[in-house]
Amino acid sequence: MDYKRRITDLQRRLEKLRLDQLLVTHMPNVRYLCGFTGSSGALLVGERGATLFTDGRYTVQAKQEATHARLRIARGNAAAAALASIKGPRKHAVGLEGDHLSVSAYKALRKATKSLLKPTSGLIERTRMIKDAEEIVQLHAAVMLASGLFDVLLHGIKPGTTESHVAAELEYVARPPGAEGMSFETIVASGERSAMPHGVASENPIPASGFVVLDYGVILAGYCSDMTRTVHVGSPGEKQKALYQAVLDAQLAAISAVHPGQEAGKVDQAARKVLKKAGFASYFTHSTGHGVGLEIHEPPRLGKDQKELLQPGMVITIEPGAYVPGLGGVRIEDMVVVTETGCQVLTPTAKDLVTL
Repeated sequence: MDYKRRITDLQRRLEKLRLDQLLVTHMPNVRYLCGFTGSSGALLVGERGATLFTDGRYTVQAKQEATHARLRIARGNAAAAALASIKGPRKHAVGLEGDHLSVSAYKALRKATKSLLKPTSGLIERTRMIKDAEEIVQLHAAVMLASGLFDVLLHGIKPGTTESHVAAELEYVARPPGAEGMSFETIVASGERSAMPHGVASENPIPASGFVVLDYGVILAGYCSDMTRTVHVGSPGEKQKALYQAVLDAQLAAISAVHPGQEAGKVDQAARKVLKKAGFASYFTHSTGHGVGLEIHEPPRLGKDQKELLQPGMVITIEPGAYVPGLGGVRIEDMVVVTETGCQVLTPTAKDLVTL
């Protein structure tokens, strides 16, 4: 990753904002700017470059990873140590990541410095929305790893097997190919529970008949993937088939709406229009998608009335669903990269209704 360019770009923006320094405390943003993957630290970025403050547990790791930042091993709170290191005859204007600071943390930082602290919002996240070529390669690799595990899920879905057992099998086989972990708690929601959009795997047994929503992702080299497929145990009835087809049509319509310059809300609208026509609009209870990168949920959000314009390099999910109590729920999700002329679907897994 080109950490030098990222820090240089941030320095230019700090100058425009009339900030002498930026204290970066959100660890995914620290990683994005300097490559440090530890769980504790703070990065101070100013006109003279970047300095990483962390504790003694990470001395060797930080030296290896943060090659474009100076290293300071701090005793106590790394963020406070970073602010305390600012010296000079004048009061410095230091930006803070306001979206990631609690009130108590902010009060502690005020005590650590005489600098003028100015909360910022989304300063690094907005840059992270646009993935560079190397990031897209990493994201695609994470998508392919997750997709390659789908057959493992299918083989484990049998009436009487618990949802948590299916999830455990998936997570076990994800490690040998290189997964650092799962992107989020795996969702295996079957039967009546399939109508719960975020029905994480439970001890409930998979019923003899009904939908099973499978939503999971893996982390590979720090980058997340996210995919959902819905299968049916036993023969689906006409109502189940109609529900599945409506969600599939909505997902394809939303993908077709993705192109540079498109408002995020218009992609969401494309999915809702199809579900409304099919009579399922009231059962679609979440947004159509979100950005993915070093975190599983990143800007932009593809929800109602969202005005953010899609740009080449954004990597987003397209995941409409419909969840009907008593009938079941369906969600279908791909990861998509916005290109110069439209979009490219990264998830290769087929979307025809699988009956087990």
